[in-house]
Amino acid sequence: MDIGEVRGIIAAVTMLAFAGVGWWAYRPRNRDRFEEDALYPFLDEAEAPEASESASAAPEAGGEHR
Repeated sequence: MDIGEVRGIIAAVTMLAFAGVGWWAYRPRNRDRFEEDALYPFLDEAEAPEASESASAAPEAGGEHR
């Protein structure tokens, strides 16, 4: 097996992975979830209580950052 065959195998695996991610992202079953997630940055903190919980837990999990 020479370097050309290895590069061909890597290219084929990469193309399959890219096609798999594209298939997963554009499945009709995921559409509602992605549309809801796209609006997440525009929600107020009162409408998204899990955001304030995860933000307050972040310094504890990762240590103090100053």
